[in-house]
Amino acid sequence: MPAPAALLFQAATAKLISLSPVDVAIIVLYFAMVLGIGFYLKRFSGTGEDFFLAGREMTAWIAGLSFVAANLGSLEMMGWAASAYQYGILATHWYWIGAIPAMLFLGLIMMPFYYISKTHSVPGYLKLRFGEPARALSAITFGFMTVLMSGVNMYAMAIVLKVILGWDINFSVWVSSLTVAVYVVLGGLRSAIFNEVLQFFLIWLGAIVTSVVGLIEAGGWSGMVQRIHANFPAQDYTHLWSGLGSFRSNPMGIHWTGIVFGLGCVISFGYWTTDFLVVQRVLTARDIRSAKMAPIIGAAFKICIPFIVILPGLLGLAVLPEHLVAASQATGNLHSYNEVLPLMLARYCGPGLLGLGITALIAGFMSGMAGNVSAFTTVWTYDIYRALINKNATDRHYVNMGRWTTVIGVLVSIGTAYMVMQSASIMDYVQALFSIFIAPLFGTVILGMLWKRTTGPAGFWGLLCGTASSFGMWLWVKIDPSALRYIALSPHAKVMAEDMYRALWSWLICVIVTVVISLLTKPMVEAELEGLVYGCTKLPSEGHLRLYQRPIFWASAVAALFVALNIIFW
Repeated sequence: MPAPAALLFQAATAKLISLSPVDVAIIVLYFAMVLGIGFYLKRFSGTGEDFFLAGREMTAWIAGLSFVAANLGSLEMMGWAASAYQYGILATHWYWIGAIPAMLFLGLIMMPFYYISKTHSVPGYLKLRFGEPARALSAITFGFMTVLMSGVNMYAMAIVLKVILGWDINFSVWVSSLTVAVYVVLGGLRSAIFNEVLQFFLIWLGAIVTSVVGLIEAGGWSGMVQRIHANFPAQDYTHLWSGLGSFRSNPMGIHWTGIVFGLGCVISFGYWTTDFLVVQRVLTARDIRSAKMAPIIGAAFKICIPFIVILPGLLGLAVLPEHLVAASQATGNLHSYNEVLPLMLARYCGPGLLGLGITALIAGFMSGMAGNVSAFTTVWTYDIYRALINKNATDRHYVNMGRWTTVIGVLVSIGTAYMVMQSASIMDYVQALFSIFIAPLFGTVILGMLWKRTTGPAGFWGLLCGTASSFGMWLWVKIDPSALRYIALSPHAKVMAEDMYRALWSWLICVIVTVVISLLTKPMVEAELEGLVYGCTKLPSEGHLRLYQRPIFWASAVAALFVALNIIFW
């Protein structure tokens, strides 16, 4: 999940890092590999099924790794390292309770219906379940959100390369965005997926060095904890749950109810089960078992990612000489929270390793950009253009439309990147998008999938009211900051608490409106709900599989590890 911390990109007056020729060669080689994959896979992307869903030929492992990598972008790497420095280990909640239960739920409960319906997108499922109005509303809002999110990734990459390497921000935006445009236009989703898998391993190779060497310097985990407590005795940065009993007893200014219900039950489920950017990757699986296993495999890797993303921020609390602050100009400090990861790279990585670390950052940025652009292309082509504008064109026409839409989407994203430059806090910007568009959508989808009584008009009006109410709450706080106490339930709440509770309230409004209108309107015939709703669909049996081959077995293992880690770091 994208970070909720209020982060300011304060550019340093001089670049932080100088690259050796070996480092530059590694970065150039990465760009060459990315483009080469795109050119090679062009031959396999001639049909709509190939271009938009990679031919539905991916194994569970490829789909699962791509599922995680599509989310492991610039906001993950830079944003969460910064959030860990600002909030401590509490940032891990966005990886564990903010991801693992939802990913397992997607694999075991929701994925069979997405896959059996043979939909190209989440809006496509809503069309089958609720009708054209619900599909059109969700497609338009999702398309709008994806180009805005892609712009965030572009801007984040450009500003980081400016701060770290001294590169011109316009050069960074255009080079990265045009590279993504080329390989997605050539190979479609298949190219995006294979590059995301490559980027996933590059990110691990590039980021693990900082964590390992940092732990050695700090004296292991216990040594790091002792240093943090010595540096900041007034705050607890090293426990997940023990400080969440009140808004004032933790650095995030949030209560455990906001974490459990706002993040764990609404935002995370909304993102991982209805955001087409990640769901699209799982829809490429070659069979229903692979489609169920992909999110479970992704969840296993997601549990481990804090060790390369959160841990550098915690190590920064232990080994950096002074606490970085967001408002650097006000305090006279040179650096901001956002520069924690580059500072740690500069501290521990020499020639070659530094190039690999910078390549990992670039890979993360481009992965996030490609995910948003490919999702936007599919939703526009299938759920807006084909559904509302040109219903009877050939498959070739839709593929060409997808390629042109990729280019247009990249150009629009560049425009939104420059718009984000005017925002003081990109993470507030991101969280606002998710609480407005994703939280209500989850309410609509989950009711439609689990309750056969839900009707078409109810799905549309519930989604509309939930989205509008979330936007209204966001606007209310922008106009009157004191309104935060009403939305987040405490005068001591901070900005992140508002994001969590606004998502919860908009989800509840969506659900209530949907239930009420469903009870007042005529239910759909059960025969029309086959393949779309539990209780009306016969799911494939897994009785012939051995225990260790069943998705439920591996989901249980991941869930047990999830519980154990939360207890260990309580």
